[in-house]
Amino acid sequence: MSKERLVVVGNGMAGIRTLEELLARAPGRYDITVFGAEPHPNYNRIMLSPVLAGEKTFDQIILNGRDWYEANGITLHTGDRVESIDREARTVTSVSGRTVPYDRLLLATGSDPVILPVPGAGLKGVVGFRDLADVEAMVAATKTGTHAVVIGGGLLGLEAANGLAAHGMEVTVLHLMGTIMERQLDEAAGFLLQSELEGRGITIITKAQTEALIGDGKVEKVKLADGRELDADLVVMAIGIRPNTALGRAAGLSVGRGIVVDDNMVTSDPAILAVGECVEHRGLTYGLVAPLWDMAKVCADQLAGAAESAYEGTVTATRLKVTGIEVFSAGSFTEGGTEDIVFRDAARGVYKRLVLKENRIVGSVLYGDTKDGPWYFQLLKDGEDISNLRDTIIFGQGVGAQQQDPFAAIAALPDNADICGCNGVNKGTIVTAIREKGCTTIDDIRTHTKASASCGNCTGLCEKLLAYTLGDAYTADTGTKPMCKCTHLGHDDVRRLIVLDKLKSIPAVMQALEWTTPEGCASCRPALNYYLMCAWPGEYKDDNQSRFINERVHANIQKDGTFSVVPRMWGGLTNPQELRAIADVAEKFAIPTVKVTGGQRIDLLGAKKEDLPAIWSDLNKAGLVSGHAYAKGLRTVKTCVGSEWCRFGTQASMDMGVKLEKMTWGTWTPHKVKLAVSGCPRNCAEATIKDFGVVAVDSGFELHVGGNGGMKVRVTDFLAKVDTEEEVMEYCGAFLQLYREEARYLERTANWIERVGIDYVRARLEDVEDREAAHQRFLASQRFEQIDPWAERASSAVDAHEFAPLASLVPLATAAE
Repeated sequence: MSKERLVVVGNGMAGIRTLEELLARAPGRYDITVFGAEPHPNYNRIMLSPVLAGEKTFDQIILNGRDWYEANGITLHTGDRVESIDREARTVTSVSGRTVPYDRLLLATGSDPVILPVPGAGLKGVVGFRDLADVEAMVAATKTGTHAVVIGGGLLGLEAANGLAAHGMEVTVLHLMGTIMERQLDEAAGFLLQSELEGRGITIITKAQTEALIGDGKVEKVKLADGRELDADLVVMAIGIRPNTALGRAAGLSVGRGIVVDDNMVTSDPAILAVGECVEHRGLTYGLVAPLWDMAKVCADQLAGAAESAYEGTVTATRLKVTGIEVFSAGSFTEGGTEDIVFRDAARGVYKRLVLKENRIVGSVLYGDTKDGPWYFQLLKDGEDISNLRDTIIFGQGVGAQQQDPFAAIAALPDNADICGCNGVNKGTIVTAIREKGCTTIDDIRTHTKASASCGNCTGLCEKLLAYTLGDAYTADTGTKPMCKCTHLGHDDVRRLIVLDKLKSIPAVMQALEWTTPEGCASCRPALNYYLMCAWPGEYKDDNQSRFINERVHANIQKDGTFSVVPRMWGGLTNPQELRAIADVAEKFAIPTVKVTGGQRIDLLGAKKEDLPAIWSDLNKAGLVSGHAYAKGLRTVKTCVGSEWCRFGTQASMDMGVKLEKMTWGTWTPHKVKLAVSGCPRNCAEATIKDFGVVAVDSGFELHVGGNGGMKVRVTDFLAKVDTEEEVMEYCGAFLQLYREEARYLERTANWIERVGIDYVRARLEDVEDREAAHQRFLASQRFEQIDPWAERASSAVDAHEFAPLASLVPLATAAE
C-alpha cells in the first residue's frame, strides 16, 4: 500500500513536536514533507534569549538536526516558505515554485511580532524578537551601537533587555503600563523585578507611550508622548505577537484572531489541521509553549487515527529566562472573591503570593524562590482543596513531616505533573525513561526525554527523580548537582554566571545567585574564591579566610599540630648556598626531621606555627621561595639529568624543567598540579604519571597529560608531539589555563580529562589560535600570581594573626597570690 502524504507547513516547535508524537504512535504511516521559512532545522525558539545573552550557542538550542529528518524519512525544505494552498487539488506551492501534493495538511505557521504603527517603525535598526535572524541583528547592533531601547516590558522585552545589556549596551525599557510583566506579576513582584533589573544597569520607564522613532534612514532616537527623546542605535519591538493567519486566510479557511480549529485541531477543511500559535481555539489564542505540547498530542492522535482525544485548552505558567532572577507565575491574581496567602523575606529578596478561591489555588506569583512553582501549578491545575495544607503551604512542599524524607515531595507528585515546561515533559515520562531506557544521568534524561535540555530550571527536579527512582544505584554528577546546601547551582553554572554577570566578589556571587546562607560554608567558599581569582586576575582580591588552613599559613599542618616547610627547588636543582641555609634553619629552629621528598625537594618537618615567618625570612635571604607544597596549584617539576649528564639523554631535560617551573610557579589551579620532564624515553622522571609530562625524543618532545601517581594510578594520555622548547612552553601554559578555566574545584586533571575526554582537550589545543590565546591568558594571570607568599609575610604584618601564639592564661588563684 502507498503511504498517505502529510505536508507540514512550518518547521517550528509545534509542527515538529506533532511529528515526534505522530512517529511514536504510527511510524511509517505517512510520507512526510516539511516546509520551513527559515534556513535552519528545528530549534528551540524559547531559548533565543540565552543565545542573545551569550549563554548558549545556536547549535545548543537545535532540537532536531537534519540527521533526524533523514533518519525518519522526512523530506525537509528549509528557507522555502509556502505561499499558497490549492484545497481543491490538495497541493501546496512554495516561493521557490515547488508544488507538493498532500492527503493531510498540517499548518504550523506560528506568529509574527506586533510592530507599533508609529512614524519611523520601518527604519533600519528597528527589529522584533521572534527568530534567529532577529537575534543576529541585535548582536550585530551591539558591535557598532551604544544605546538600545526595548519597547515592551513583558516577558520577551525584559529577556531582550537583559541580553543586550550582557553585550555592554546601555538599555532602556519602555512599558506602557505601571508594572512590568503586569499580565504575569502583581505590583509587589513587579517592583522587586524592576529593582533587580535596574540594579543591573537597565533603565526602566513605566507608563511610557512611544510617539515616534526618529532617524535619517536608520533609527537614532525614540520620542515619547511626554516629549522626552531617548538615544537609540537599536530599537526592539517586544509588545506582543499576532497569529500568522495569512496562508490560511488566503486559502479560504475560517479565520478569526487565528486559524479556527475544533477540539480535534481540525480546521474548517477536514483535510487540514493546524497547531501552535497560529490557531484560535474556543476563541482563545496562545503564545506560550505549554499549549503547543498539548495541541501536538491531540493533533498526532488525529493523524494516527486515535480520534477520541480532544484539546480542551491549557492552563499556563510562566518563567522569566533572565540568569540569576527567579520568577514564576501561573493562573489569575486579579479576579474577585479571592483571598491571599503572602510570604515576604526582604533580606533575601523573596516574595510569594498564592491566590485562593474556595480553598483552591487559582493563581500564584513567586519571586526569588521558585522551587515550589511546579507543585503550586499542579495543585492549581488539579483544582485540589488545600484546606489541610493552608497553615504551611506558603513555605513550600518540603515542610512538616515531609522534611523527614527528602524524596517525599517528588514522590507525591502525580505522573502527569509537569517537570519540564520548556519541552512539555511530565514526571511519568521521565520515570519511564529511567526504568526502561536505563537513564542514570541528567544527560541520559535529556537525550531520551528532552527534559532539562533547554533553560535548565528543572534540572534539580530531574536529579531528584533520578535519585528517587534509582535509589542506591544513583550517583550524582558533580557538574549538575548543587555545589553545596547553600545553592541549587552546580559548579559549571556558578563558573559561567560569575563571568557572564561580571560578579567580582564572594558577597556579590551569593547575592546575585541567591545563596540560601548569608556567609556560605566550608565547601562553597574555597570554590568561589578560586573561581573568582581565575575569572578576574588582578581585579579580585584573594579572600584568605576562604582558604583551607594549609593555604592560609602557607605550610602543611602535621598530625601533631606542627608544620612542614618545603622551599622551591627549580627543576629539582639546588646549590651549596641553598643547602647551607636549609641546614642553618634546621638547627636554629630545632627542626626534628629533614627529608628529601619524591618531588626532588627538601622538607623541614616539625616547624612551630609561630616560627614560620622567621623561617621563611632566613630561607628568603638565600634566594629560596615557597614551594607551594600545600597549595591547590603547581607543586613540583621533576626532572632527570638529561643530555646535560646522562649518556642516554636526548634533550636538556633539567634546563627544560627549570624553564617550565619558572613559568608556572605560583599559579592557582582547581587541585594540585605536578609536572615532569624526562630526557629520553626511559622516562626516569616518571613524566607519564604527572598532570603534564614531557618525554624527550631525538626529534623533539612528546607531551602527555592527565596522569596521577596517587591512590588511583592513572597513566597519562598522549597529547601532542612538538619540535621545540617554545612549543612545549605554549602547550603547557595553554593546557593549564584550559584546566584552570573549565575544571571544577578539587577536580584533578586526571578526573577532568576522564570527564570531558582527551579528544576534546586535543581539539582545543590543536587549534593554533585557541592554544595561543589560552597561553596568553595564562601568562597574563601569572603576572598577579607569581608573588612569593613567604616573602610577603616575612617582611610585613600580612596575616600576622595567623602565626601569633595563643595567649597564656594565668589562673585566678595564682594571680591573687
